[in-house]
Amino acid sequence: MTWTNPLTLLRHGWTRHWNPDRPVRTVVSNLPFEDLKKREQPNRRYEDNAIKTNKYRLWSFIPMNLFEQFHRMANIYFVGLAILNFVPVVNAFQPEVALIPICVILALTAVKDGWEDFRRYQTDQQLNNTPCFIFSRKQMCFMERRWKDVRVGDFVRVLSNEIIPADILLLHTSDPDGVCHMETANLDGETSLKQRKVVPGFSGEPLQPQTFDSSVVCENPNNNLNLFKGYVERPDKRRTGFGIDSLLLRGCTVRNTDDAAGIVVYAGHETKSMLNNSGPRYKRSKIERKMNTDVLFCVVLLFFMCLIGALGHAIWLETFTSKPSYIVPESNGNYTPSVLAGFYMFFTMIILLQVMIPVSLYVSIELVKMWQIFFITQDVELYDEELDSRVQCRALNITEDLGQIQYVFSDKTGTLTENKMVFRRCSIIGTEYCHEENGVVGEFVSPYFLKQETVVVPDRKLMLEVDRQMASIQTGPYLDFFLALAICNTVLVSSVTAQRQRVRANADLRGGETLADPFSTDENESDGFHSSDVSDATGQKGISSERKVKSSPSGSEEVCYEAHSPDEAALIHAAKAYGFSMVERTPHYVTVKLPNEALLKFEVLDILTFDSTRRRMSIIVRHPHTKEITMYTKGADSAVMERLGNVFSDMTQVDSEEKQIAVKTQKDLDMYARNGLRTLCFAKKVDVLEQEFRAWSAVRQEALSAMDEKEERLMETANFIESNFTLLGATGIEDRLQESVPETIQALRRAGMQIWVLTGDKPETAINIAYSCKLLEHEDLVFTFSTNRKVLQSRQQLIFIATETDHQFRGYNSAFTGPLMEPSIGLVIDGLTLSMAMSDELVEQFVELCKHCRAVLCCRVTPLQKSAVVKLIQQKLRVMTLAVGDGANDVNMIQAADVGIGVSGQEGMQAVMASDFAITRFKHLQRLLLVHGHWCYSRLANMVIYFFYKNVAYVNLLFWYQFFCGFSATAMIDYWLMIFFNLFFTSAPPIMFGIMDKEVSDSTLLSLPELYKRGQHSEGYRRSTFWIAILDAFYQSLVCFFIPYWTYNGSDIGIFAFGTPMNTVSLLKRLLSKTLTILPVLVYFIMTLAYSAICISCNPPSDPYWIMHKQMADPMFYLVCILTTVVALLPRIVLCCLELMHEQNLMKHLFVARIPSDNHRASEKPFSDSTVSYKNNILLSICTILHIHCIFT
Repeated sequence: MTWTNPLTLLRHGWTRHWNPDRPVRTVVSNLPFEDLKKREQPNRRYEDNAIKTNKYRLWSFIPMNLFEQFHRMANIYFVGLAILNFVPVVNAFQPEVALIPICVILALTAVKDGWEDFRRYQTDQQLNNTPCFIFSRKQMCFMERRWKDVRVGDFVRVLSNEIIPADILLLHTSDPDGVCHMETANLDGETSLKQRKVVPGFSGEPLQPQTFDSSVVCENPNNNLNLFKGYVERPDKRRTGFGIDSLLLRGCTVRNTDDAAGIVVYAGHETKSMLNNSGPRYKRSKIERKMNTDVLFCVVLLFFMCLIGALGHAIWLETFTSKPSYIVPESNGNYTPSVLAGFYMFFTMIILLQVMIPVSLYVSIELVKMWQIFFITQDVELYDEELDSRVQCRALNITEDLGQIQYVFSDKTGTLTENKMVFRRCSIIGTEYCHEENGVVGEFVSPYFLKQETVVVPDRKLMLEVDRQMASIQTGPYLDFFLALAICNTVLVSSVTAQRQRVRANADLRGGETLADPFSTDENESDGFHSSDVSDATGQKGISSERKVKSSPSGSEEVCYEAHSPDEAALIHAAKAYGFSMVERTPHYVTVKLPNEALLKFEVLDILTFDSTRRRMSIIVRHPHTKEITMYTKGADSAVMERLGNVFSDMTQVDSEEKQIAVKTQKDLDMYARNGLRTLCFAKKVDVLEQEFRAWSAVRQEALSAMDEKEERLMETANFIESNFTLLGATGIEDRLQESVPETIQALRRAGMQIWVLTGDKPETAINIAYSCKLLEHEDLVFTFSTNRKVLQSRQQLIFIATETDHQFRGYNSAFTGPLMEPSIGLVIDGLTLSMAMSDELVEQFVELCKHCRAVLCCRVTPLQKSAVVKLIQQKLRVMTLAVGDGANDVNMIQAADVGIGVSGQEGMQAVMASDFAITRFKHLQRLLLVHGHWCYSRLANMVIYFFYKNVAYVNLLFWYQFFCGFSATAMIDYWLMIFFNLFFTSAPPIMFGIMDKEVSDSTLLSLPELYKRGQHSEGYRRSTFWIAILDAFYQSLVCFFIPYWTYNGSDIGIFAFGTPMNTVSLLKRLLSKTLTILPVLVYFIMTLAYSAICISCNPPSDPYWIMHKQMADPMFYLVCILTTVVALLPRIVLCCLELMHEQNLMKHLFVARIPSDNHRASEKPFSDSTVSYKNNILLSICTILHIHCIFT
């Protein structure tokens, strides 16, 4: 037996984890090494497939949990004081008693953490023991194993409707075209199927894992679900590139495919699903940040109180000429020097007054937030019956931030609008055709399809033109236009039978899901499939999104369309309405049925997918009749028009037909945009020679196989071939506003929030929607900044514009004041101009300009620009921001904001997965913020302030007593009663108020959104509120101490009899300051009487035995309690009465002010007479802006 160096074993264990410095990983088959030991296998350094999301083991739970809890400084502080109390020279009371509060807090937290970890452990075991099929060289077949047995380099087979156990590179499917359909609902929430294809070179061949001698080179594990690159290198060094379309992702489900097999490249915690599974999001709320600062203030206050006690004790000892008998000497008979005794007393006072720091506050906040989340998710008003979905809370500790939002940044498509597209208009070779009869929306069909059924009614004139070309030459621009609509997309064709199986099978696979947030909800799934044909007024049947069509020439099976976006669904419905139906799609062919029932089977040579940089998509096909290589392209108008060859640049083509078609189409596009329609351009390219295409394809394959700068090289190849287009036409698609969007925006505005809309649409389209949803009013002053090129002149003029406009605003604000005189200003800016405005020399003026705007509309912006705008406003204005969106392009914005809201709409669930809260409708934002946000903020702010107030007031009772006991750290209240007081009597009521309190009803909050401004201005919890509470605590402590002191001064009552009225009054005034409920008072008296009756020798030499009974038999006790409570609460009562009178006047003013603004807004002037001069002064800036706008465009 050979000896192995332990350092070598340690190094091998460390290399199990992938090295981020290595750009790629190389995976080889495990089969040749199946009999070797694990440490000798080539893939040993990669993670296995067993997952472990729980943090503790049974033997390590207590030490690890305590270690984690001691990351909180408050816990360290209290444990340190408890240990310090065991030192005889500084102990304040019984050492065992000092351990009780912190032990209770640690135990409660440990129980909570242990239960959560045990649930994670159960889910891990369930997943790790899920069966799967792994190829074995000994049996020469796929054998049933468990997920935890899968290793990188294994060959795994997945059957239909089974969950994929690891990230697998697809090498074989039962489909003859090498296609596998995958459902990613468990991963990203998207219900549409994703198509995966076998790595090129392996399709059509039977998979023989035992003969696989290639190596797989791919990128290191990462959490990007949309990006994967690598290549398969054969023994002869030939490389075949692959991408994300060849990767089966762990946690997804195989659909519509009998079986699929491949080699595992990522396993366990290195899979993309696990790298994206970061658990609940953790953010620190604004109140929590303030609270931590106030805790430091309490520490400073405690330090000075202890310092006073130490100095007072030293001075008190110096006043004696001879030591009194009650001062105990040390064991050697000597007395402790006064200075040293004062030093010891400093630490004793810290132990005595430790309650100044609220130890139970942090646990109480966690408990309150948990219940707040529960009530938010259970709100029936936030339940969407149509989608059978309720609000989800994914961030568990920022509920109160919902009540402090000042800026709202919203996406447009799918957030303000339905994202259910209706085909409205199209323009073909310069001729415009209207489809006003479209837009009939049918019943919901299945959660796996787009949840709409849009009927497309063909235009008669256009239908006649199509029929004419079909009857004569069977070619032409009209046919090319509808062929482009039919094939230039990513729509999948699947069978109805498979869809039914998929729906039924899904219920049996829910057990394999990972542990979800206990407060999140899953959408219920339909248990059937329904299809219907809808007839229009003319008797001609329209085409719905799930309309059955023939999938093959034999027509043996009916199929359904599954589009990844509503835009593609609307376009393919339109093509089908005119007789151009896509009936089959494979990686290599796409078949279209023409109006004359003939079938065209195009060979797919390549697909250039859509990306946000190119903003277009192209498909390259070989025509089945002419054998020509043709490229069909669709995209944004600017992305297509700029590649129409020399139509616009060649001055010799001023009167050419191509130029006239382009000009007419551009006019139609502008008209569509003004009407609020989403626009797309369609073009084709036919002059692609065979030799040129082969050369381009070779370069393209090299780029696909590249590991470095792959995206840049692919972009270059796409830009090279996407040129010299022939324009076919354009489309205009309507995206309706969601229900109650204008009312929601108006309510948020009245609540004091600034609304920004960030969209990638054209300015004309965005402006039209902005007016529809009342983001902009027709009487608003609207500033429009736009440019087509970034030049020095335009930058300097933009600086001038921003500066002059800022001066006008400042001049106006200095001349006029008052809310009724504020102008209504809107700003519209495009993406290129926004980049200029956010430059270093312009950013300050731009932010200052935006501060004065009622609404800001940013058009043609990229996802990165969205997040940059949110961060800019956060940093410059130091405001609370909220971002709401529904698509993957909104993820950056949602994560950048203080609060991110995801809308579960038609564009998948990426936004929801990245959000803090998830809703189904934009209108739910109103109730979520104005009601639950207000409640959560008010409850938590009051609870935090109350904790500081009650602890300071109680500690000061002990502090004032030190002036009468020689600063000896003596307590006049029994230690056990002190513990009960803070843990039970005064902690439970504020927790209940933090959970249940409703200072204003939801109907009032919705009818008066202005009440939301209390949270925006931090009126519930600000620095002044904190110090007022501290001063009030000092005042009440003085009253609670000195009234009983003056009452019993000169009497012979014992020390605990003297402290009992103080303890009782402290409880009464704290409870009465928040509520008039009698239950906590009864609990206090019952527990105190019971303790006083059974505690015969709990705290010698002064025991509390029968003291409470004697006090309650004395009428003076009741008089002291009543008088002290009234005097202590008198200032607070007077202040509350004054505030109530002010609030009543304010509400009356708000109701009166609303009457003319709501009912007579249209008849009033947009500005008062005092604003006329302002409007005249601003004309110069407006004219200059218009001039610059003309120069830019």
